[in-house]
Amino acid sequence: MMQANEDNTAWRQALRREMVARRAALSDSVHRELSARIVAHLRATLTAPGVVAFCWPIKHEPDVRAIVDRWATAGCRASLPVVVAENAALAFREWTTETPLEADRYGIPTPATGAWLIPDLILLPLNGFDAAGFRLGYGGGYFDRTLAALSPRPLAVGVGFEINRLDSIRPESHDQRLDWIITEAGAFKPVGA
Repeated sequence: MMQANEDNTAWRQALRREMVARRAALSDSVHRELSARIVAHLRATLTAPGVVAFCWPIKHEPDVRAIVDRWATAGCRASLPVVVAENAALAFREWTTETPLEADRYGIPTPATGAWLIPDLILLPLNGFDAAGFRLGYGGGYFDRTLAALSPRPLAVGVGFEINRLDSIRPESHDQRLDWIITEAGAFKPVGA
């Protein structure tokens, strides 16, 4: 069994690199266009939650800040994830357009101050994803631990580009299924969910 887990871990590491490279190859104009389509599908599919968590776009991930801004004008509070400890669930700190951000240990812009919030909805970036609703992140397991720990569990919406769609991410027992996947092609409920 150890060999199978090691093989899957190595496969996932290589796949992560390939998925990030696919996004990096997008021109800025194509990236903006695809992100705008994702935002349009988010707007058409979901209503503004009380508290939304989203990820600051890094490594050419989809930029969904436009929907966060729109929901904020409707009274939604926005938050960004904060790594509070290794191998632990994430916490979420309130974010507004005036919130100063500092790079965390991974280089991700994060609020250094602000109220701690519990999201109703989390917009999760997808390095890779499959039709069954499983996502390939960066390998830290932070979002899987967070979704497993929060009660009630927030709506988990994966946002990604079709170039990162896979037949399967080869999910493992800790992987948490998403409730929705939204790409530039539309909004999808996972198969079998």
